[in-house]
Amino acid sequence: MKKKWIEPQILVQEFVPNEYVAACGDKNKVYKFKCTADAGTLYYYPQGDGTIDGIYRGTGKAKELGSYQPCGTEHDASATDGFYDGYVYTSSYEGKFPWGHWVENRTPVIVWRGKYGNNGHATTNLNMSEWTTAKS
Repeated sequence: MKKKWIEPQILVQEFVPNEYVAACGDKNKVYKFKCTADAGTLYYYPQGDGTIDGIYRGTGKAKELGSYQPCGTEHDASATDGFYDGYVYTSSYEGKFPWGHWVENRTPVIVWRGKYGNNGHATTNLNMSEWTTAKS
């Protein structure tokens, strides 16, 4: 029996993303973190340096948010909310007056400004990849 020759064909299947594929990424990602920084004056850097790890390597100035008191609450924060490098400033007088001296401390933190950018919560857990996450 003789076989008939058929011209080769290329079939292309078009990819059409569905709703599930379009929803991937950080759109619905929620970070869970606890306010663990010590009380003091909270500062953050509005101009990021490309990473959020509590250590600012840019040239911008820190902005004071004011007096900070840790709430100790575990927050559910959308990944699309504002997170910033920052620090908590504290100072104390050590020794007996007048021979003592002032000791200043800047504790690196990650600052969460909240959904509307008007809050000031801070954590000393500087590795966001270790934070518990969920989908909203």
